[in-house]
Amino acid sequence: MIKVKNVTKKYGNFYAVRNINFEVNDGEIVGFLGRNGAGKSTTMNMITGFIEPTEGEIIVNGYNIDEKPKKVKAQIGYMPEGTPLYYDLTVKEFISYMAELKMVPRKKRKDAVKKAIESTGLEKVQNNLTKNLSRGYKQRVSLAGAIVGDPDILILDEPTVGLDPKQVIEIRELIKSFRKNHTVLISSHILSEVSQLCEKVIIIDKGEIIAVDTPEKLENETKETNRIRVTVDDLDDKFLNIKDEIADISNIKLIKENEEDKSKEYIVETTNKNDIRKQIFSTCAKNNITILEMSIEENSLENAFIKLVEDRPEYSQKEINKMQYEKEIEELREEDRINKEEKEKRKQAIKEEKARKKANKKSKKEKSSKEEEEN
Repeated sequence: MIKVKNVTKKYGNFYAVRNINFEVNDGEIVGFLGRNGAGKSTTMNMITGFIEPTEGEIIVNGYNIDEKPKKVKAQIGYMPEGTPLYYDLTVKEFISYMAELKMVPRKKRKDAVKKAIESTGLEKVQNNLTKNLSRGYKQRVSLAGAIVGDPDILILDEPTVGLDPKQVIEIRELIKSFRKNHTVLISSHILSEVSQLCEKVIIIDKGEIIAVDTPEKLENETKETNRIRVTVDDLDDKFLNIKDEIADISNIKLIKENEEDKSKEYIVETTNKNDIRKQIFSTCAKNNITILEMSIEENSLENAFIKLVEDRPEYSQKEINKMQYEKEIEELREEDRINKEEKEKRKQAIKEEKARKKANKKSKKEKSSKEEEEN
């Protein structure tokens, strides 16, 4: 499990990420999405321990990365973007070296390397130098380096970039199989792939988390209207007139006309999310328009992503300075409150100590008087 709590990373006055919070649960495959410069790489580098957060904490499988960095790094397999490899090593040598860096026990290392090679389909090229491989195979070698030793958590940055369609399908199926024994965080620009692979999506923009949900819910929540694709047999072009009879239709667009049977394909846009297919069917029947095919166009994760990130306001330097000022004031107030509490505690302790001494003195005096009377 990965827990990111109130994490901020600053470079001078620039916030790479600002007060972000999210969780990745055991066995989940989670997509981490954002535009270039949104804070994805910074966040992933903080989770892997490559850079430290300015504020907040990151917990990986129960270990705080600031307190137990070696314990955290032992839990993680990281595949960075750009396939950084040692080109003077063979595939097998590189994966063996990665296993050694991860401190995989010597007795288990050979089997671990063999398993990683087989899992990523590298058997035929395992004795080739990595510099002589195609881009697709280099990507596989980088992935093998991440999974060798079976770490609990895999962080994959653009795992299918450069792969041909067949390889993409193979790597996608491999990542799906990781769900059994691994927690996976994937950063990718191929949103259709994320939609197929991930049961949860985290979207970051301008250093802030703006959405955490399933792809399906994000698609549904950002969908404002229905788009219905309709193919009709309509030689007299009467279909365009149904807009006047159905109030929910905002627009009808002709997409294409079939040269062979003269059928026409339209996109019907609605003013809301209502499903008006029954109304279209009955209106077309009334006007002797034959419907050959009709379906609602599904909203995609790409559309949801664009809807969520477009036109988000950029913080001005003045606003950033104001937020920093307010935060510093709040910290000073908290410090002042703690100091006052400590001062009151010290006063109370001194008061109690005086009372205790006074009581002891009185007790001794009474004891002394009693002894005098007895004598």
